[in-house]
Amino acid sequence: MRRRTLLAAGVALPLAAQAQPGFPNRPLRLVVPFAPGGSTDALSRLSAQMLTDKLGQNVVVENITGAGGTIGAQKVVDAPADGYTLMGGTPGPITINPHLMARMPYDVLRDLAPVVFVGDSPGVVVVAKGSPLQNVAQLIARGRQGGATFASAGIGSFAHLAGELFRWKAGLEMTHVPYRGTAPAVTDLLAGRVDLMVENYPSVQPWIASGDLRVLGVALGKRFSLLPQVATLAEAGVADCVASSWFGLFTRAGTPAAAIASLNQAVNDGLRTPAIQAKLTELGVEATGGTPAAFRSLIEQRLAEMGQVVRAAGIQPQ
Repeated sequence: MRRRTLLAAGVALPLAAQAQPGFPNRPLRLVVPFAPGGSTDALSRLSAQMLTDKLGQNVVVENITGAGGTIGAQKVVDAPADGYTLMGGTPGPITINPHLMARMPYDVLRDLAPVVFVGDSPGVVVVAKGSPLQNVAQLIARGRQGGATFASAGIGSFAHLAGELFRWKAGLEMTHVPYRGTAPAVTDLLAGRVDLMVENYPSVQPWIASGDLRVLGVALGKRFSLLPQVATLAEAGVADCVASSWFGLFTRAGTPAAAIASLNQAVNDGLRTPAIQAKLTELGVEATGGTPAAFRSLIEQRLAEMGQVVRAAGIQPQ
């Protein structure tokens, strides 16, 4: 998303904040709030590798699942504020669940400290290869006539809210069809039982690579480096429709700034290496990097945006 800007420029941290004497002097813990094998798990383990390579301490990765990622996040909130416990964060437990859960066990902005924005993947508008819809303009025309349907991996999932955002910003009449996961949603999309899906790129990358799904547009403010030939939704006439499945590291709020700076610098250094960038590309993720302050600003923005989408869609917290 901002890879060339942030990574090329590097991260200029004050000398006083670049290191905390003695930190880290023991292994770190990185909580993954989802099951092993998914993209969050893969990105967390890649982040653990970067931290180990740069800081010289082992990073123990622990998968703690449940409640859409909030149980794992709570473990980080409950940990000491010393920088030794981190979380691999994604939109679910950070910017989506606060608007979908009637009782959140933590306050994102109060209880968690953003460390570094690791990488970003956009939402992509996809249709089956045999769909008569060839571009976003045709899709909008179909949606404004009513009767269009969009699939998702379930109520409250990224694809659900990204689809609602697209429907809202484009002024469409579309019906949401939730499934129990991405695979069954794509199965019905390929069979023509639903018209489209707005899913994060890594989740549908295999079907795009095989040619079974076609990408009509990318929900980013600028073109995605891994799909440079595909226009953004803004280029196609849908303004302010940005939905991305970002990934970053968090720790408990109140952690010393010097410890956060050390962690941030280690990951930024790692993101500039060709080997790490190649692994991110394999995962369908664009390296981002940047300062903790810039990452916090993004979180604040996405929190507000998701609240707007949930209200516009009439989704009631459960």
